[in-house]
Amino acid sequence: MDIRNARALSEQELQMELTNARRHLYDLRFQLATRQLTDFNQIAQTRRTIAQLMTVQTERKLDTEPAAHAVAGGDR
Repeated sequence: MDIRNARALSEQELQMELTNARRHLYDLRFQLATRQLTDFNQIAQTRRTIAQLMTVQTERKLDTEPAAHAVAGGDR
């Protein structure tokens, strides 16, 4: 999944994808420990996907915070 596709997801879909990616990374690490993993690049790719999903979450959080801060009467 690339960053453009991640930005198109809803909040629930984004959270579900993040959960699935973390589970996949767990499974990959388990395969690595049991010497069943053949494609070691999957670990890096999954970590990258998790980082992209978390970046989208952070962007959305920061987009909503200034609006809530301005309404609450911040900036004193």
